[in-house]
Amino acid sequence: MKPGAHDGGARLRFDRVECLAAFADLGTFIPFVLAYVSVFGMDPAGILLPFGAALVVCGLVYRTPFPVQPMKAIGALAVAQAGAVTGATIVAASLVTGLAWLLLGLSGAAARLAKLVPNAVVQGIVIGLGLSFMLQGGGMMGTDWPAALLALLVAVALRRSRLFPAMLLLLLGGFAYGVYRDPSLWQGAHFGFAPRLPSFALHTIGWHDLLNGALLLALPQLPLTLGNAVIAVTGENNRLFPQQPTGVRTVALTTGAMNVAGSLVGGIPMCHGAGGMAAYTAFGARTGGAPVVFGLVLLVLALCFSESIAFLLQALPAAVLGAILFLAGARMAAANAPNTRDWRVLLPMTLTAGLALWNVGLAFLAGMIVHLVVRRS
Repeated sequence: MKPGAHDGGARLRFDRVECLAAFADLGTFIPFVLAYVSVFGMDPAGILLPFGAALVVCGLVYRTPFPVQPMKAIGALAVAQAGAVTGATIVAASLVTGLAWLLLGLSGAAARLAKLVPNAVVQGIVIGLGLSFMLQGGGMMGTDWPAALLALLVAVALRRSRLFPAMLLLLLGGFAYGVYRDPSLWQGAHFGFAPRLPSFALHTIGWHDLLNGALLLALPQLPLTLGNAVIAVTGENNRLFPQQPTGVRTVALTTGAMNVAGSLVGGIPMCHGAGGMAAYTAFGARTGGAPVVFGLVLLVLALCFSESIAFLLQALPAAVLGAILFLAGARMAAANAPNTRDWRVLLPMTLTAGLALWNVGLAFLAGMIVHLVVRRS
């Protein structure tokens, strides 16, 4: 087994550590979903149903802690352009994104593009994303430093404990502290078993939504998705779980399929992010059981408790989410640190990592250019 590889396998595990590690990616999940619900008024059931289904399918298909995350560039662009973007625009972006990745996967173009990308650029992207997660997590931690530092201490002290898994204490303690700090959350919460299905969403999309969704949201996301959510996550999966390898074509196809399917019920653009796998493994996940558990929880919430979703999204303090995100980013960056002194490798890797803190798509292009230049020198 390669150094750093985990002892995973085809058999899914659902032990206590695996089940609790299922919630390790909440640091990226909650802020984006909360923004889609609160800013754009999107149906929580329509967001969580395809999200949960995608997680379950990916856990069963990949058999490793293969993540499903909101597409970050689209989420950030949507909020920044809230005046020009509507819920229908976001659903249209999901549809366009899904069709694009199905085409790239079925045609083999995604695999051909991936073969042109050197390991130095892939490592640079993952290191940069890890550092950006640390910065983002640090910003979230700054909202309540005492709670954040306590969360970090708990996570580090119990990182190897199976009797008291760190994620269990972080989630339970975080929710309790969130309600204690803001009792109005509890007083205004609506609970109850309220089964329902999300509405069919495609008929709400017009040509204007398709155009805006493609040009304003989907196209700027493509380089980021290729670098982080297709190439980098494939590399991370195969590095950590060499006994369960996957390929770029498969990842492109699942990216396309889950977005097209999600758009039918009003879903948001989704991807596979290398940071999500780092978060899962940082808290002990070693099989596809973790995404399956998270997916099943989201399916139950979407179908049976959609009125309670707003409370659950708001109750967990940002400082605790930030601590989780910070630790996942630190693990991600450290695991991909360079083990060579060859400047021809270090230069494109360092440049890519630095630019990835700002824009992964630009980092990918710049890293490729520098790699080609130094290779010919």
